[in-house]
Amino acid sequence: MSLPVEKNEIYEMTIDALGSNGEGIGRIDGFTIFVEGALPEERIKVLILKIKKSYGYGKLVEILLESPYRVEPSCPVAKTCGGCQLQHLSYEGQLEYKAKKVKDDLERIGGLKDIGDVPILGMENPWRYRNKAQFPVGMRKTGATEIGFYAKRSHRIVDSSVCFLQDIVNDEIISVVREFMDEFKISAYDEEKHKGLVRHILTRVGKNSGEIMICIVLNGKKLPYSEVLVERLRKIDGVVSIVINVNKQQTNVILGEKVITLWGKSSIEDTLGDISFEISPLSFYQVNPTQTEVLYNKAVEMANLNGEETVLDLYCGIGTISLFFAKKAKKVFGVEIVPEAIVDARKNAERNGIQNVSFEVGAAEVIIPKLFHEKGITADVIVVDPPRKGCDEILLNTIASIKPKKLIYVSCNPATLARDVSILTEKGFKVEDVQAVDQFPMTTHVEAIIMMTYCGDKAKNGV
Repeated sequence: MSLPVEKNEIYEMTIDALGSNGEGIGRIDGFTIFVEGALPEERIKVLILKIKKSYGYGKLVEILLESPYRVEPSCPVAKTCGGCQLQHLSYEGQLEYKAKKVKDDLERIGGLKDIGDVPILGMENPWRYRNKAQFPVGMRKTGATEIGFYAKRSHRIVDSSVCFLQDIVNDEIISVVREFMDEFKISAYDEEKHKGLVRHILTRVGKNSGEIMICIVLNGKKLPYSEVLVERLRKIDGVVSIVINVNKQQTNVILGEKVITLWGKSSIEDTLGDISFEISPLSFYQVNPTQTEVLYNKAVEMANLNGEETVLDLYCGIGTISLFFAKKAKKVFGVEIVPEAIVDARKNAERNGIQNVSFEVGAAEVIIPKLFHEKGITADVIVVDPPRKGCDEILLNTIASIKPKKLIYVSCNPATLARDVSILTEKGFKVEDVQAVDQFPMTTHVEAIIMMTYCGDKAKNGV
C-alpha cells in the first residue's frame, strides 16, 4: 500500500492540534504529519523530512493561513534554543493548550469521564520567572567564549546574551563572566575531549529576599585569577555568594559534590509564603517561586484541613509541601530518598520553628509500609509529588491499604498522573477535583493537582 506523501516533497495541510512537545499535528489524506513550529487552525506548506509506517515529520515552509494565537517570539534565538517550545503561541493559547493536555490525558489514559474543562492558574507576567539558571560554557573556533543554552535535541551551545525566562540579573552576570574568560584566556570545557576548565555557570536568585548566588562549575579545583572575577561580580547588586563547584567527571550531570566558597555565604535564603528556606548550589528548590506558592496553596486548599489530621507527604524533597501542610495539620510525616534533601528539610523545619513535622530518609515505597505496618502510623491525608515517571506501583498499593480520607496528587507529568489515577480508581479512589497550574510559561510543561477520596467499592462501581 503506497503512502500519500513522499520524502523531500512539499504539500499543503491544515494543523488540527498540538502534540506533547508543542509540535503541530495534521493529516494529509489521513496520514499524520508532525510539524515543529506550526499551530492549530493554520494552513501551511510542509516539506516532508521523514516517513514512518503510520506517521511522518515535516518542516514548516510557509504559513498560508495564520493562527489567531500566533505571536512573534520575544527571544532572538527562540527557534534554535531548546529552552522554550511555545514562544510563538500567545500566553492565552498556551494556557488553553496546557489545560486541554491535562484533560485529554485524564480521559484517554486515566479513563475518566465527564470531568469537564480543567481550570488552569496562569501567571500575571509569564516572563523572567525562573530563580535558577544553568548556562553551559563553550568556545568558538575563533577562541571566543560562548555562553547560552543547548540547541534542541543536542549539546551544541546556542550563544546568547539574554534569556527572557531567567531573572534579568543573569544578563549582567553572563556578560561579566564572558568578558573575564576572554580577557584572561580561561578555557571552556569540551565534552568530547574532556578537556578545558569552565563547564557551566549556575545562578540562584532569591525572588523575595533579593539574594543572589553565582556558582562556577569547573573541571578542576581552581579558577585562575578568581580574585579578579570575584571583585567584578561583587559589584552586582544583590550578590551575596560566589562559589566554585568541582565536577571532574566525564558526565552530563552538571554539578559535582564538592563546593568551594570564594566569597560571601555558602548559601542564600528565600521565602515561599511565610516559610523561609536555605538554598545551596546542590539544593532542590522549585524554579518558579511565584507559581510554586500558588500550587502549594491550592493543594492545601483542596485538602480542606481542620487542624486534626495526620498527613503523609511522599517525595517530600527539602520539605516545601510538608511545611505548607504543617501550618494547617496536626502532624506531618515527610519521606524522601535523597539524604541531603532530608537534612535540608529538617533544617528548614527548625529555622521556621515548625515542630509538628518529621522526616524520614528512604524510598517512599519502602518507608511508608514500615510506618504503616510496623509503627501503626496511619494518615487522614496523603500527599504525593513524584518525579516525572510517577508513583511506584508498590507505593500505590500501600496508599490503598492505608485508605486515607483524601489523596492529593501533585504531578509534573499529566500522562503518568493519568496512569496512576487509573490504577488508584481501581483500588477504590474517586477523583473529586482537578486543577492545572502553569509553572513553566513558554514551555510545554504543566503541573496538575488532583484530589481523590477513598470510597472503596463505591468508586470502582462509579458511584
